[in-house]
Amino acid sequence: MDQAPSVETVLQAVQALYTNPDVLGKEKASVWLGELQKSVYAWQLADQLLCMNHSLESCYFAAQTMRTKIQYAFHELPQTSHQSLRDSLLEHVSKISAETPPVIVTQLSLALADLALQMSTWKNSVADLINRFGSNSQQLPFLLEVLTVVPEEVNSRSLRLGANRRAELLDELTAACPLILQLLTACLDNYLEDPRVQARCFRVIGSWFSVGAIPQETFLNTKIMAAPFKALAVLDCPNTLHEAATDCICSALYCAEDLAKYHQLAHSMFEGVQTLLEPYHMAVAEDNTDKCINYCRIFTELAESLLEVVVETPNQGLGSLVTVDLLLTCVGHHLYEVAEITFNFWYRLSEELYQRNIQQLTQVFRPYIQRLIIALCRHCQLESDHEGVPDATGDFEEFRLRVSELIKDVVFIAGSSCCFAQMFENLKDQSAASTWETSEAALFVMTAIAKNILPREESDIVPQVVQAILALPPETHVAVRYTSIQLLGELSEWIEQHPQLLDPVLQYLLAGLQNPSMASMAATALQSISTQCKDQMTNHFQGLVNIVQAMDSFNLSTDAAIGLLKGTATILGRLHYTKISEGLRQLCLCQIDPLRRLIESGEPVKQGTPTDPTVWLDRLAAIFRYTNPTITNGQKHPCQPVIMEMWPVLSQACNKYQADVRVIERCCRCIRFAIRCLGKNSATLLTPLVTQMVQLYAVHQHSCFLYLGSILVDEYGGESNCIPGLLEMLQAFCHPTFKILEEHNGLRNHPDTVDDLFRLCLRFVQRSPLSFLQSAMCKPLLCCAIAACSLDHKDANASVMKFLSDFIKCSREKEDKDDFEARSLAVKHLLNDHGQALVHATINACVFCLPSYMIPDVAEVLYELMLVDRATFCVWLEMTLKALPTENSGGAVTATRKQLTDFHKSVTTAEELKSLMHAVRDFSRLYR
Repeated sequence: MDQAPSVETVLQAVQALYTNPDVLGKEKASVWLGELQKSVYAWQLADQLLCMNHSLESCYFAAQTMRTKIQYAFHELPQTSHQSLRDSLLEHVSKISAETPPVIVTQLSLALADLALQMSTWKNSVADLINRFGSNSQQLPFLLEVLTVVPEEVNSRSLRLGANRRAELLDELTAACPLILQLLTACLDNYLEDPRVQARCFRVIGSWFSVGAIPQETFLNTKIMAAPFKALAVLDCPNTLHEAATDCICSALYCAEDLAKYHQLAHSMFEGVQTLLEPYHMAVAEDNTDKCINYCRIFTELAESLLEVVVETPNQGLGSLVTVDLLLTCVGHHLYEVAEITFNFWYRLSEELYQRNIQQLTQVFRPYIQRLIIALCRHCQLESDHEGVPDATGDFEEFRLRVSELIKDVVFIAGSSCCFAQMFENLKDQSAASTWETSEAALFVMTAIAKNILPREESDIVPQVVQAILALPPETHVAVRYTSIQLLGELSEWIEQHPQLLDPVLQYLLAGLQNPSMASMAATALQSISTQCKDQMTNHFQGLVNIVQAMDSFNLSTDAAIGLLKGTATILGRLHYTKISEGLRQLCLCQIDPLRRLIESGEPVKQGTPTDPTVWLDRLAAIFRYTNPTITNGQKHPCQPVIMEMWPVLSQACNKYQADVRVIERCCRCIRFAIRCLGKNSATLLTPLVTQMVQLYAVHQHSCFLYLGSILVDEYGGESNCIPGLLEMLQAFCHPTFKILEEHNGLRNHPDTVDDLFRLCLRFVQRSPLSFLQSAMCKPLLCCAIAACSLDHKDANASVMKFLSDFIKCSREKEDKDDFEARSLAVKHLLNDHGQALVHATINACVFCLPSYMIPDVAEVLYELMLVDRATFCVWLEMTLKALPTENSGGAVTATRKQLTDFHKSVTTAEELKSLMHAVRDFSRLYR
């Protein structure tokens, strides 16, 4: 936007956005207003619109604009204008009344909060706001709103306050805490009959607790401590107040997890939570689900906060197991949504007990976990009128999957065999009067436990379970038979150790394949057993081939079909050498023939229909991937003639579908596994494959060609006669790749290309470093990698950093002594020219661009650079640090001179990667 539009023009655009019936007009107005918000003129226009108070829509747009500008573009304003902005904003909010729409109040509250946090010259902003608005009942809702969002915004990533400013703000908030508590106490006393004001007060307390800005000694000596518990004890407490009180208590409990600092608070909260058991039972009696969920959240937060002491000193003081009983009470609720809230505690408890590995301690919690599993079994019951197999989608199925994962984590506490036996006893006890849904739920839980059964030790219960499944009558509910098949698949390790049951189990699964509703699960179970029992299954290979050939007559899901091929291919690799070629040919022909016909038909591709070639490509890929025969020296690879037969069709598929990225990715994946299957025996494919890839990539820059190129370098990079051709391939790839990456936002718009390009470069560094370092493409690729350091795409950045660290590392690795000096000289020559730029790019990426979890990869690059030449690295780092800003846009100090000096020293004296990584991570927080 070149110049500021008039206020009238903005009002017309806002009116068009909200009232114009023409969709095209709305879209044009939306785009134009979005551009306006990004421009520097938005500051003054938003201020003018708020002064005019023309309409609800224009005021909301202005308030939202002011908030987003302060939040994301505060750097646009010179520091000299900060005070006038504050005064103007305070003037606007002083006009807020009871009639002001809440959406505008929220936007202005956020705007003022973000301004207070970023404007370092505004000292004691909280006290100023309370003094200005605290005595006006009309503006009390706004004041409570802004006092809620100030702490919430302290850790906002978009504000980039920096660690120093955040520490300063937390000190200010803590100092203002007595004033806040005084205000809230007065509000709670004066507005006893107004649940909305009380709810706002609780939200303020919760928000301040969330950043640890309420000292426990200050809080415990006020009436506010008991206020949320009193609210929750009232039977007809309004839902909004109930939820706000719950959030408040949960924030305090989260804070109290630091028992060394908040021991008194933890005691008081523990006693307060115990008083909520009776209100919980009343909420259950009244079938008030929302309130039950709130109580359960509190009980769970208490349990998580006290977890460490509960495990260390069970049934002593704060370690009282009454807390665990509270959770089991909630798990016993008739709604699974309530029980699910407790899951994270059980995960954490199991992790603690597993890490400590003290049998006596585990025994203490055994009865609790046994009760948990029994209750979860009850929650997993399908509705009695449910028809068909368990639904594959939906909230309840997701819950059952989470239950399954939870049971797998905690079952060692209760004892796997013990729980398995208990479920089987339940089945037998209920056999006369049981309903199908209770039986199915028990089988479902047994499925979760099955892999934890020790095959060599359990020979009593499991055989009875398997025999009972095999004897299920045909009229048994299909869901029971479906889950029984699933259980057999999970028992594959046990079946491997008890081969006498393999044949009857296979017959049962083959029968399941004939049933459309159970076919996919039967195929999945068959895959598990084939993969686990591959040696015993070689006699059944031809039978599996027959199933594969008839696969499309069964009602199999895509995943189940692929799984069946995986199991079959795994067994194929165990056959005698002389039988592998024919077996592979049989498996491949029933996939390659339909693909060939599809290519020849010329039909346009429609995803998910018979014209979609990815079905056959994925199946071929699975066959190649899992066929891993054992080849002795001198033997010809048995898969080579078959894959060479398939190659012309795969090549045709690449040409035919070259413009369709989805299909081409599948083609490349299929070829990749074919090459991996053959290894060096795929050499005859190398020249035609590389030629075709380069031709297609010149037209369509699908990054999967780069990835496939990296596979070829991995396989053939050590063969001296192949290296020139592979380097030519790299050069041919680079020209079109650089062209798209040099576009505006090219790196950000093509992260897959960045990822696969540097995977390819990495393979060259690993397999043929000297040839790569001496190639014409090495320098431009290094420059491209430096430019890509700031790309915040997880996989792409990881590939760039791995390439850079291995590139630097190869200058000091002496495995191949013949070319060590040449490698070292080549790397150091490149670093002389680009080392400073690399340090600058990596440090700036950590400070301004990358999330914290990506910093370790960058730290490894810096560490490798330092190991090459510590003295020169010290100079590069010093120059980079001098260029960093020492103040943020609000005038707050980002990094002091001492902090910069300390960071430089920490990095340059680091003797191990871990200490350097921690130094970079801590330093980056100064700018975030």
